[in-house]
Amino acid sequence: MKEVILNGRKNGMAVLLGVILLYVLAVIGFFKGATAHNIFIVIICGLVIAFAWILLLGLKVLKPQEALVLTLFGKYTGTLKGEGFYFVNPFSSSINPAARTKLSQSGDVKSNNSPIAVLTGDSSQMNVDLPSSKKLSLKVMTLNNARQKINDVLGNPVEIGIAVTWRIVDTAKAVFNVDNYKEYLSLMCDTALRDIVRLYPYDVAPNVDTTGDGHADDGSLRGSSTIVADRIKEQIQKNVENAGIEIIDARITYLAYAPEIAAVMLQRQQASAIIDARKMIVDGAVGMVEMALDRLQENDTVHLDEERKAAMVSNLLVVLCGNHDAQPVVNSGSIY
Repeated sequence: MKEVILNGRKNGMAVLLGVILLYVLAVIGFFKGATAHNIFIVIICGLVIAFAWILLLGLKVLKPQEALVLTLFGKYTGTLKGEGFYFVNPFSSSINPAARTKLSQSGDVKSNNSPIAVLTGDSSQMNVDLPSSKKLSLKVMTLNNARQKINDVLGNPVEIGIAVTWRIVDTAKAVFNVDNYKEYLSLMCDTALRDIVRLYPYDVAPNVDTTGDGHADDGSLRGSSTIVADRIKEQIQKNVENAGIEIIDARITYLAYAPEIAAVMLQRQQASAIIDARKMIVDGAVGMVEMALDRLQENDTVHLDEERKAAMVSNLLVVLCGNHDAQPVVNSGSIY
């Protein structure tokens, strides 16, 4: 379906004034015809009074960044875009299959007086609201789908949520190519999220290829969030191209291990951090011991044989690498 923009229809005010003038003339003619007993004028003026209001059905008012898709007896006739006061065929009807669908996004305002249903990532939770406007919003909107539980490339369950910024660029595709473009967008966001997340580990893992080039790399959901978000955006755009929707941006808003393994993974991270800290402490302690021995030899402070050097190295490493303060032992005798 190709979008057709209706131009030159901003004559709503002229039609409105013309209908008002027509009614005034019809009323005057009706009474004058009745006074003159002219049945023909009375009938004509009566028909005008009875049916001239139909012209008012063709008056359409659009605000900035709004569009109206029109059909005439089931045939697509065109789209009105841009603010203005329009007049179209009074028998035209506007189409917006997603008019009553509410997403957890900007633009869909919850009403306190009427029940609504929110579509948050799970299409089974969708309900409809009371009748609303058939106008399509062309504004940039942000969809914040519900968090999804997805297994990463290592099989670990991860909870992740994304925020997608989007807008309608082709009203004909959005209305006629898919049944409900809002529900379709939400479903495609969930699908793209699962397709991309399952390619990455939560954290950097060995022997994992996240780019598809056949070589292991350092890609991860936690460390490469921008790259992952860009791939999710590209995948969503590919999925919704036929719905006339442009994906402007996609960003990860929440990322964590699933609750059932979060405690175990936390212990694993803590153990890894302890090991890294111990390595740093040992490296520093060895350097300090080497420096102490070199200084003793340079200044000729004391002469140590290999056995005494080994004992000194052992004592210094115990002191420097221990978790608690060392308790000194004072030797008041000879060094041997």
